[in-house]
Amino acid sequence: MAEEPMSGSWNPTALSANASNNIIPMHEATQEVSILDSRATSGIVQTKEAAPLNGCEWRTQGPLAQLKTSGRRICACPPQGILARIATNVVAVVLIWAVIWSITNRESLPGGNLFALLFLYLFAVIGGKIMGLIKFPGLPPFPPLLGMLLVGFLLRNIPLISDIVQINVKWGASLRSIALSIILARAGLGLDPKALKKLKAVCFRLSLGPCLIEACTAAVVSHFLMHLPWQWGFILGFVLGAVSPAVVVPSMLVLQAGGYGIDKGVPTLLMAAGSFDDILAITGFNTCLGIAFSSGSTLENVLRGVLEVAVGIAAGGLLGIFIRYFPSKDQAYLVWKRAFFVIGLSMFAIFSSMYFGFPGSGGLCTIVLAFLAGLSWSDEKKEVEKIIKVAWEIFQPFLFGLIGAEISVASLEPQTVGFCIATLAVGLIARVTVTFVLVCFAGFDLKEKIFISLAWIPKATVQAAIGSVALDTAREQADKQLEKYGMDVLTVAFLAILITAPIGALLIGLAGPQLLHKTADTNREDHIYEEREEIEIHGPA
Repeated sequence: MAEEPMSGSWNPTALSANASNNIIPMHEATQEVSILDSRATSGIVQTKEAAPLNGCEWRTQGPLAQLKTSGRRICACPPQGILARIATNVVAVVLIWAVIWSITNRESLPGGNLFALLFLYLFAVIGGKIMGLIKFPGLPPFPPLLGMLLVGFLLRNIPLISDIVQINVKWGASLRSIALSIILARAGLGLDPKALKKLKAVCFRLSLGPCLIEACTAAVVSHFLMHLPWQWGFILGFVLGAVSPAVVVPSMLVLQAGGYGIDKGVPTLLMAAGSFDDILAITGFNTCLGIAFSSGSTLENVLRGVLEVAVGIAAGGLLGIFIRYFPSKDQAYLVWKRAFFVIGLSMFAIFSSMYFGFPGSGGLCTIVLAFLAGLSWSDEKKEVEKIIKVAWEIFQPFLFGLIGAEISVASLEPQTVGFCIATLAVGLIARVTVTFVLVCFAGFDLKEKIFISLAWIPKATVQAAIGSVALDTAREQADKQLEKYGMDVLTVAFLAILITAPIGALLIGLAGPQLLHKTADTNREDHIYEEREEIEIHGPA
């Protein structure tokens, strides 16, 4: 009888037999694994031992590889990365100008109207991007609109550039009116009917009281200090009466993400009340605008203002009901068609109201038609809002750039600037004081009341949108005295944006962590969810 091999001996015959059956004995598999482990371990040891011999090459292999990769991307052929993006954008801008030049010839050359508009738009976009890059730790970024405004102001007042950037007054007014119609359409779509029912008394007071008090205060001060007629004083007052969602909303979102004030709903309160504050200011402005450009007795002017409000609401109601059903839900590209109708009818309402002599009804018509149209769109309303937001981002540089370009340093008198700043300051003091009083007995402590009052300072988008409307309307009347009043209103609006937008953003960012209570991380998400369920309103801009 043949002897069986010992368990610890090597038996190639048995191994081959087992291998043919795809079976490896356990003790032999263990031996092979041990051999592989020993080889792998020795390899690692050798690598680590060899590392000091290579100096810093072992430690810097990753960064060097990244530098080489980025260098290859920059110097690649064809180019890639940031170099490719810059080249694409530059060529796109040149191509747009070349196409316009091939059609219009002289209008697209330096000194022409189209060249000036393209030049202004390009540098307004660049100014907005640069302003958006200015960030401080723990603070919201400066609003890009501030950079656009400053670019327009500089282009108007730098001698060599102002000679080649000559914008036709009619074109500038039309572009600002288009931007205004888009803002008002966004405001109407942003109103949530469910939120209107759930608004608390403090939110109603916060959206109504400060706007009216600041408007009345500015009207009185401007009447006696700047010698504006009462109608124009209230036009100026309602221009100043609106708070800027473009500054307040991003700042509130930063604080909300950090857990500040969400236990009592301070960010949500300010974002919601800000939307209705703007609607009230725009409505008051349009009403006073209609009264100011009416000829007749005081009673007739007041009745005409009321008539313009009624006409705006009625026309907006009819157009809003029309958009609810046309285009029908079975049509292709439904969202795009709805957005087209909203924007198109909004522009038509603004321009036709000026043409027919009812300048105060166009804005109200736009807000009402957008609000009524969005009532039956449910979830598709958000998609329409996204398209209109893109339209706003396109026309925003035109609006703020053109507003800045209207202000000429040579035509400003120091006394006028001083009176404008004084009117703005007195109005802000009244606004902050009334805001503090109105949030009393609402469950907020002293620090929270101070913060809410300070957060109600910034002004930007609405001031730019409606600040030039009175001037444009006065130019259509060809009345030099009315044009002077309109320029005074525009100057105050310009200074209000320039002063309060950055100061307001800094005050909110600095005072928020100091004055608001910070919610623990474990409860933060629950509070944010409850706030969003309670009210969800997006500002006009």
